[in-house]
Amino acid sequence: MMPLIYFIRHGETDWNAELRFQGRQDIALNDKGRMQAQRNGSILKNLIQSEDFHFLTSPLSRTRETMEIIRQTMGLNAKQYDCDDRLRELSFGDWEGHTIHELEEKEPDRWQERQNDKWFFKPPNGESYDDLKYRIKPWLEELNQSTIVVAHGGVNRALQALITNNNLQELAATPVPQDQIMLINDGKLDWI
Repeated sequence: MMPLIYFIRHGETDWNAELRFQGRQDIALNDKGRMQAQRNGSILKNLIQSEDFHFLTSPLSRTRETMEIIRQTMGLNAKQYDCDDRLRELSFGDWEGHTIHELEEKEPDRWQERQNDKWFFKPPNGESYDDLKYRIKPWLEELNQSTIVVAHGGVNRALQALITNNNLQELAATPVPQDQIMLINDGKLDWI
């Protein structure tokens, strides 16, 4: 049986607001992102009454800062958590740093190819959501205790693909909110 997971996408960055592909780029939270992290920390503080949870993030600074704000809001030591490189965001390769609008104009054929098959599409020198799914699968299989995870939108989609039978193309296009927490409990997913 899978342990309980609270999954939080990192708070907003300026690149999120600009619809700019971040991927592996280490972009900091903006003020709105810090407020989102604080909100999620307040919710977790009210939900969790024990310290039996493992706290885990992607190694990128936007996830670490989100986790530190969450832990501080919960009244815990902000720096006591682990990082796992497998939880890094999907690599958008050569597209990182570009906005959606720029790519629609500069690479219309490639952009259309992505729109037609978002789950399996690989940007130049990047990876697909399917690649990401297989990257995080061992992490999920190794999970042996209730965990609070701060990672990325792509990681959330890949995790959902491993847990549910949802349509992959729909998953690839589904927004992942930065101001909510996904509760994964016994194979069921709920946003709180």
